[in-house]
Amino acid sequence: MIYSKLKNEVKNLENNTKLKEKILNSGKKVSNPENIQFSRNLTKDAFSYYSFDNTFDLFKSIDNIIYMIYTNKNRSIISYNVLSNEIINQVKKSHNEYISNFKHYLDKINRRDLLISVSAKDNNIKLWNIKNWECLIDLKNINENGYLYSACFLNYNDKICLISTNFNFGNPEPIKIFDLEGNKINTINSSDDIDLIETFYDKKLCIHYIVIGINEYIKTFNYNEQKYYNKYYEEGNFGHGSIHTLDDNYLIKIIESSFDGYIRVWNFHTAKLLNKIKICNEHLYGICIWNNKYLFVGCEDKIIRLVDLNEEKVVKDLKGHSTYIVTIKKILHPKYGDCLISVGNFYEQLKLWINKIFIDKKKA
Repeated sequence: MIYSKLKNEVKNLENNTKLKEKILNSGKKVSNPENIQFSRNLTKDAFSYYSFDNTFDLFKSIDNIIYMIYTNKNRSIISYNVLSNEIINQVKKSHNEYISNFKHYLDKINRRDLLISVSAKDNNIKLWNIKNWECLIDLKNINENGYLYSACFLNYNDKICLISTNFNFGNPEPIKIFDLEGNKINTINSSDDIDLIETFYDKKLCIHYIVIGINEYIKTFNYNEQKYYNKYYEEGNFGHGSIHTLDDNYLIKIIESSFDGYIRVWNFHTAKLLNKIKICNEHLYGICIWNNKYLFVGCEDKIIRLVDLNEEKVVKDLKGHSTYIVTIKKILHPKYGDCLISVGNFYEQLKLWINKIFIDKKKA
């Protein structure tokens, strides 16, 4: 009697454990990225050109719509609702040349979503309010020569501004900073050609930094004190495809995908190289951090590789692209949980990657 009762309790406990695991794996959040698989193409007309990273953007709007913003060969800006799987709006021929870069900013004070679109070859940045797709500013001929590969937002002293890059083939111009009326309000002298740029706010120190990607190395600029802060360099590194700043509560890191096939992890404040992980023998491009422990990286050999940052090794290959992968972004989907969206270069379409449990359900 006692044995039978204990046996039933053990069986119930096992069933409850399996049920909890199923809920965790198929609910709103997927903790194990090794379950991610290719699902389908989301687009038919996407096109990227002269691009390094952020060739599309993915975000939840002030109205709780999950937007995917991308461009096509006609230079249209297309807004796509990821949940309803439909195109919401198209701004046709939005630039004179191909669009290379997008960047979103949630303006909480004015309750609006702002979007930067960049045309690298045309040296042109436009700022949009995505609620009605009004073009708020149109900055032309930002650099005298060369290309404008990327731009980003900076919120300093509750004032939002735009920062542009200055890739000019060995004859760099200053980095330029504009307010939301299109006025140039500041410049940062640079002796380097810059292709990637982003901002980072250190909450503990209350300091705004600009993270600058240069061919062979990375620099950071202390915007509060208006001076360069650190240089992140290792001999043999000859370029990068993506740079992300990660604050995992106890240490701030810069994570870089490099053209020599390595992921490099730097200590933000000391510029010390913390990790150097060999991924492959090809160029590395877009990266996406997953729950601070994992990293997806797009490679020149058309494979997305999943990297365990703690174990410092590749744990899975994701195949499905026909060109090298420029940009990878993560979303929390109410139906599929944590997902990836990625895009390759030129005519490659935006692809959705979801937990395999949902693919298996469809097959069943």
